[in-house]
Amino acid sequence: MSIHLHRDLEKLQKRVVTLAGDVEESIEKAVRALFTRDAQLALTLMEGDTAIDLEENEIEEDALKILALHQPVAIDLRRVASILKINSELERMGDLAENIAERVYGLAGGPPVPIPPMFQQMADLTNTMVRDALDAFVNLDAMLAKRVCRMDEEVDRYNREIIDKVIAFMKQHIDNVEPGLNLFSCSRQLERIADHATNIAEDVVYLVEGAIIRHHPEAIRD
Repeated sequence: MSIHLHRDLEKLQKRVVTLAGDVEESIEKAVRALFTRDAQLALTLMEGDTAIDLEENEIEEDALKILALHQPVAIDLRRVASILKINSELERMGDLAENIAERVYGLAGGPPVPIPPMFQQMADLTNTMVRDALDAFVNLDAMLAKRVCRMDEEVDRYNREIIDKVIAFMKQHIDNVEPGLNLFSCSRQLERIADHATNIAEDVVYLVEGAIIRHHPEAIRD
């Protein structure tokens, strides 16, 4: 690897890690706004997604410049390809955090809605998945990445339990339908964030091992 390619790759990776930190913070704040019924925090998150979108665009431009200028091969090429995919996954996570904030803003204006206790557990696990997926990327840790993939099943289980609770709540009274739908959406958006964390983990396995494990559940069992 040339000195210039190494320098540009390190700079690109640092930008992705910084973006990941911003996205992780947005997810945490969106969940906190839900539990505290903080409409102002939700509004701030809704207005702040543009910065994440702009950073995603700039990272993509830098990655494409590296491909054009340095024409990397082997693991360096896989690294740039992985960064392009991870960058896109992070931007989508940011959008989903904004979606949660929008639902929270709607909930904050109405009467208190009972939030199923497993929602916090689901949120904590999702944040762990996001953080571990990025740690796996930084440290080129395929084993940690596969562990993240396995966590997704538990998030899916939490999501199903929450939806069952929310449906039961909505059946109690017609006035519960609208807030119930908002809470239903929050859970669904969080579950999708976990899916994107899983995608990042799969990209890390590709980067380290050169193997595409998506749609191959047996590949994450070792």
